[in-house]
Amino acid sequence: MNEIVKALHARKSVRVYTGEKISKEEKAHILEAALQAPSAGCQLLYTILDITDESKKEKLAVLCDNQLFMAKAELMLVFCADCRKWLTFYEEAGLEPRVPGTGDLLLAVEDALIAAQNAVTAAESMGIGSCYIGDVMENAEEMKALLQLPKYVYPACLLVFGHPTEQQKERKKPERFRVSDIVCENSYRDKSGEEIREMFSGRTDAKGYDEWMEAFWKRKYESDFSKEMNRSMEVYLRDFLSSGEEADEKTENN
Repeated sequence: MNEIVKALHARKSVRVYTGEKISKEEKAHILEAALQAPSAGCQLLYTILDITDESKKEKLAVLCDNQLFMAKAELMLVFCADCRKWLTFYEEAGLEPRVPGTGDLLLAVEDALIAAQNAVTAAESMGIGSCYIGDVMENAEEMKALLQLPKYVYPACLLVFGHPTEQQKERKKPERFRVSDIVCENSYRDKSGEEIREMFSGRTDAKGYDEWMEAFWKRKYESDFSKEMNRSMEVYLRDFLSSGEEADEKTENN
């Protein structure tokens, strides 16, 4: 196993930091690594927000389900799926670009997340821990106002970075499922009930499968934050869904 693969296996979310500063050189390496990620048509359909304002970091921590550890991170980056900037590039050339649609959004989200993972991997190589914060998708109105997000720009993920404490270094990484649990060959296949229960065997602590799954279902899928995430996504999607409505109107008028 080479060093890159070892690092990918060793990497885990880090939420407690020593307070040691991330140097300007280390930060530059992290950001440059992000930009080296593959991108659709080499467009880099994302914008990275480098959050340096301490009060803004604190507000983001509150908006992201009161995860107050975020404000103590030495580096905070928001990776925004950006379907806006190429509109400005086209318009600068005197063109009249169509309104971005949901396909454009999903393509931009892919670009943003690939870049984010490059940043995570680069940080890990330098002994700097990181944690993905998916809750940046929630509280759409407040997030848009705080980050001054214009139309067609969506915060795909937020990352916090810092040097891990010894406790965090020694903390056991949550066990991943087996490759055979996740990989389907050639086409999608639902698992049988027996396969599902076997997949979770030994992973439900002292509880049985049904009891553990019900608790997880309530804590995650039926949680308030999950409902807020879906509500917020509907807010963000309005801008992109309107493109389909405009296209339908043009077709009818023709």
